[in-house]
Amino acid sequence: MLTTLETAYSDTRAADLAWCLGKEALPALAVLDLRLGPAEVQLRLLGASHQVILREGESQCSETVACIPGSSTPLPLGAAESIGGWEYEFAARVETLSRGSFAGRAQELLALVADHPNGLAGTFPGDPHAFTAMLVQRCEGRVRWRTWHAYPQEGALVTTRTQVGARTMAPL
Repeated sequence: MLTTLETAYSDTRAADLAWCLGKEALPALAVLDLRLGPAEVQLRLLGASHQVILREGESQCSETVACIPGSSTPLPLGAAESIGGWEYEFAARVETLSRGSFAGRAQELLALVADHPNGLAGTFPGDPHAFTAMLVQRCEGRVRWRTWHAYPQEGALVTTRTQVGARTMAPL
């Protein structure tokens, strides 16, 4: 699903993004509710990027990547946490692209997500390449999502990759 977000573009730089687990649902500009097997997933586009809320049985996981005022947790390159009975893994990458490469990649990503039943993308007014996009799937018992945050003014594309699944027993 592709939507135009009715708000000013509030993320100013890729370096302003912060990462947070466990935050309650924040006000969203667009929401996509999905059921993937036994899991309920809510993809949320915020005025300052994204939030994913995953529920399965009694377990819940909330991931927020956004410009969070007062946050002291910058966007990590990677993180692994135990959340209830789940293993949570997160990775982020920032790419700096030339103007032409950025525009092409932005169009490619928006087309991929817009046509996907488990995708949500929002463009910001004023620049067709200013967007946040999310795509989620269930694979091998894990829920996985990818996100893209575009900063055309600096040619930066922030990509995140997350997977959440049942904790596996370590071999003895």
